[in-house]
Amino acid sequence: MMAVCLRYAKNRQDAEEVLQEGFIKVFSCLHQYKFSGTLEAWIKRIMINCALQRLRSKNLLYKVMPADNIPEEYIDKDLVLDNINAKELIQLVQGLPTVCRLVFNLYAFEGMKHREIAKLLNISEGTSKSNLHDARVLLQRRLHEQIFVANINSGA
Repeated sequence: MMAVCLRYAKNRQDAEEVLQEGFIKVFSCLHQYKFSGTLEAWIKRIMINCALQRLRSKNLLYKVMPADNIPEEYIDKDLVLDNINAKELIQLVQGLPTVCRLVFNLYAFEGMKHREIAKLLNISEGTSKSNLHDARVLLQRRLHEQIFVANINSGA
């Protein structure tokens, strides 16, 4: 569950707080578990809801970054896989603007459709699609920069 919380939080400390809040909620609501799905999926959903609630309470959920003139860049998938590990990837996702990070996580990791994301975050489907696009472009740009710097430092 810590990996789930890390994807939604801005840093490890925030993720640990979400994890703690989430498990408090799990134990206090365990009687509501209906055995209709896996316990893991139920707990995961609670963790996601706790992360979203935390962002809503801090008014961070609705701050949107401007998407003006973000050019798309192509990155070779094999080059990325050779030069980045899971911890670095999580840090890149954590560095995304809040709404972009949430939409990206809900779409890419949770498999939600834009309609579901829009309803959950109280945004339009178009805004969800736009934020996913922006998140992908920003991740591509940051991956490109990171790989470029790594290649320069290694003498490649």
